[in-house]
Amino acid sequence: MKRILLLLILSVCLLPLWAQEAVALVKPLSARIDALIEHKLPAGSNVAISVYDLTAGKPLYGYQADKLSRPASTMKLLTTITALARPEADEPFRTEVWYQGTIERDTLQGDVYVIGGFDPEFDEEALDSLVAAVARFPFSVIRGKVYGDVSMKDSLYWGSGWLWDDTPYSFQPYLSPLMLNKGVVKVTATPGERGDSARLECTPASSYYTLTNKTQSRTPSAGRFRVSRDWLVNGNNITVTGNVDARRTGTVNIFSSQDFFMHTFMERLQARGIRCIPTAGAESEAFETVVKPSAVASSYLFGEFRRDSLSVRMAFYETPVQDVVKQIMKESDNLNAEAMLCRLGVQSSGKKRVSAEDGLSAVRMLIKKLGHNPDRYNLADGCGLSNYNYISPELLVSFLRYAYSRTDVFRKLYKALPIGGVDGTLEFRMKKGTPSHRNVHAKTGSFTAVNCLAGYLKARNGHEIAFAVMNQNALSGREARAFQDAVCDEVIR
Repeated sequence: MKRILLLLILSVCLLPLWAQEAVALVKPLSARIDALIEHKLPAGSNVAISVYDLTAGKPLYGYQADKLSRPASTMKLLTTITALARPEADEPFRTEVWYQGTIERDTLQGDVYVIGGFDPEFDEEALDSLVAAVARFPFSVIRGKVYGDVSMKDSLYWGSGWLWDDTPYSFQPYLSPLMLNKGVVKVTATPGERGDSARLECTPASSYYTLTNKTQSRTPSAGRFRVSRDWLVNGNNITVTGNVDARRTGTVNIFSSQDFFMHTFMERLQARGIRCIPTAGAESEAFETVVKPSAVASSYLFGEFRRDSLSVRMAFYETPVQDVVKQIMKESDNLNAEAMLCRLGVQSSGKKRVSAEDGLSAVRMLIKKLGHNPDRYNLADGCGLSNYNYISPELLVSFLRYAYSRTDVFRKLYKALPIGGVDGTLEFRMKKGTPSHRNVHAKTGSFTAVNCLAGYLKARNGHEIAFAVMNQNALSGREARAFQDAVCDEVIR
């Protein structure tokens, strides 16, 4: 009897606590996110948030949802969704080699054109496949000229608002319709005996650049391992310095991607036994003559291919659009996003030669179609490197909603997005045991003081949710990311 009385007394005493806990468990989502903003937002920073229930078809939460913010790489969502919504969305990126002329005995009497289609995934293997295809034709001498056709876009090699001192980092390559290995050289260093220079290996191999080895093996006093080049004078002498105590790798962009491509193409043609003997005579004004870093590739020029009755396609290489989209989303690849923007400009404008503005005009058309005023926003590039971009969480969510409504677009986008705690730029966030683990598929975006996250998540009630969180003026990226992850956890709960 005493036990029963004791239990009754404890129940009466603890009832208020249980009631408080029950109230806390059913606390509205808006109150929980408001609490995060009050207590977890990095000091001195601000944020704008938009959350929309796709299953129920209604907004779930908004905080300054129309506030203009710099998107960083979440800008890639606007570019990619607009491009995937085009009727020609599945057309692969294509690089072609043609000749104009006739083959007589062992000689091609005519010119060769390498036509750039701005394939951002074109690598050394792709280049070798083109060269091998050309080498199978019955000639070993080109009595004419070899042209690179980069007429797909204008000559601006960086986007509006890109920072000049972000070169020579590989995340800011020199843009061109002819790209080899993303316009980047990878340097691998292997240590030798203590104090000796490390052994260096560069890919792609090419005489277009030179290499200076100032490394020291297993010598901590040599400093941090570093790969750079003489970028202030647009030089391509790659300098590798510092301590190499284990296998190290570094990357560096190369000045003039189109020349890097054509020089290496010519070099590998020569390695296959194909010689080019340029014809004499003045060059047409339609062609651009360039200075080459060595005599090996001294016979290439740049000019636009104009198909005629003597034109024959010798080779082509194609990259599926999904491969490009995967790199844009999973790895936040800036080159891939700019290539997508350029191709979008070609498809939407019908022009032969486009600028970034042609692609951005197509994005603005979709903004208007979704019920927003394009004049409220500023679009400067396709990848988000520019500080001139200004959009809002509300706009990002509108694009995510539109993609969700289009099965053909959503399927391609969703499988390319990073998955929380699993891969891409979310691999080391949203760990096991958190609600967001594997339940968030989203695009990250960050540079100094800007950190954003936008995409889709699945709530515990089974609803599909679109969201965008845009942190601004947050110098601690770690704190901004923790805030975003906490917001996702609350929405999932």
